[in-house]
Amino acid sequence: MAKGEGGEQYSNSSLLNKPVSSDGITLARKHEQRNRLSVCNKICYAIGGAPYQITGCALGFFLQIYLLDVAQLDPFYASIILFGGRAWDAVTDPTVGFLVSRSPWTRFGRMLPWILLSTPLAVISYFLIWYVPPFENGKVIWYLFFYCLFQSLQTCFHVPYSALTMFISTEQKERDSATAYRMTVEVLGTVLGTAVQGQIVGMANAPCLPRPSDIIAGLNNSAAGLNSSDSGISLDHTKAAYMIASGVICLIYVLCAVVLFFGVKEQKDSCRPRSEPMSFFQGIRLVMGHGPYAKLVMVFLFTSLGFMLLEGNFALFCSSTLGFRNDFQNILLVIMLSATLAIPFWQWFLTRFGKKTAVYVGSLAVMPFLILVVCVKSNLIVTYIVSLAAGVGVASAFLLPWSMLPDVVDDFKVQNPTSTGHEALFYSFYVFFTKFASGVSLGVSTLSLDFAGYFTRGCTQPDEVHLTLKILVSAAPIVLIFIGLGILYSYPIDEDKRQGNRKLLQEQMESETDSETDSAELANMV
Repeated sequence: MAKGEGGEQYSNSSLLNKPVSSDGITLARKHEQRNRLSVCNKICYAIGGAPYQITGCALGFFLQIYLLDVAQLDPFYASIILFGGRAWDAVTDPTVGFLVSRSPWTRFGRMLPWILLSTPLAVISYFLIWYVPPFENGKVIWYLFFYCLFQSLQTCFHVPYSALTMFISTEQKERDSATAYRMTVEVLGTVLGTAVQGQIVGMANAPCLPRPSDIIAGLNNSAAGLNSSDSGISLDHTKAAYMIASGVICLIYVLCAVVLFFGVKEQKDSCRPRSEPMSFFQGIRLVMGHGPYAKLVMVFLFTSLGFMLLEGNFALFCSSTLGFRNDFQNILLVIMLSATLAIPFWQWFLTRFGKKTAVYVGSLAVMPFLILVVCVKSNLIVTYIVSLAAGVGVASAFLLPWSMLPDVVDDFKVQNPTSTGHEALFYSFYVFFTKFASGVSLGVSTLSLDFAGYFTRGCTQPDEVHLTLKILVSAAPIVLIFIGLGILYSYPIDEDKRQGNRKLLQEQMESETDSETDSAELANMV
């Protein structure tokens, strides 16, 4: 009776007339074991996310102040470099995602070769961003060219790495676990980037300069105290410090890429044939036509823009408005350390209460401290306390977007089971919008400082500059975060929907595995 039922289930024509064979069971067990990731695999995968965060943190926190006070560019030209570089970077993301989705499979995989080949040129271009050329007329072209080149090469690393999440395992639980490892390492990367760049540069801060208005007002004596060169530190020392810091970061970048390449095995999605290649604009319509994805992108477009305004201007705010010229790098480090320690808490929170709830709580938690830091009179102890608390909210901004993107991709797979092989497009267009937001934030904020009358390396700044910086690090981020949370309300993938999609995909996978077993046994008979 059991054999008859097994034979009927296995084949309507009863060719095999036997229960599921040991080969089928063995294949299923091998499939399950293949999708399990060891702790070593997860750590190696996670380490691959560090270069993007280390370089991104160094550029995000320090490039603006470097261009203004070290390279001594006019704020208008600095805004062109910052916006142009990030806008170019945003355009390259969907382009690289499109090229990656059409890349052939190699013995190393489809994503890993991109990561390996882009690394050497990326570190060279990154190093040259922090070099002050010995000429004045072509400085703007120099920084714009190498900034754009580095962003393009890093995109060739980061887009395949982001899409690699879908190819290290087909099990959602394993992918979520690997993502948690990745987020922890990435936040550690921000700490490392802040520590390396901040501490090395902080030891060689060039003295500030008094403004003409200070001299006219009879404040030259106090300014001269700040401008004292008794320490023997000159602008050349500061330039050398930036180059040393960039060299250390380049070395870390290469080591992380090597660990990722040799420590992770990319799995070919052989059960599900890839769809026919499509044009670039067809890819745009495909991913943006998926409602949950479009809403998620809009949510994090606004929230990311808010946090990027804070990141890009906080160093200048601490040094110019709060007056902590020699302590701002330590304040930034406290924020990143706090964010790192808070990552396990947010991982527990989203598994306990759901991802949407975690976004609401994490984003709202940072707002009181954004208000406090601009309302309280300049006080170093208060600033450290505010930074420690704000880091807890910043941690959620690191973890949650990348934790929610696989859910949207799974939802697309459920609704479009015949359209496969587009994972890189989903990740690249998300990165496109966040980077475009970053370009807008950096360009607009630096241009605003130009209009406000920012004085390069000034010991003091006009009141208009202080007001502008307060808006950029407090009022504007709060408004943008609220807009993002409003859009999140209509985001349709809650925990029930996510678990339902997981079951449907598991059923699809089991069906495809059964089909593979049928084909294998039929071939053996022939």
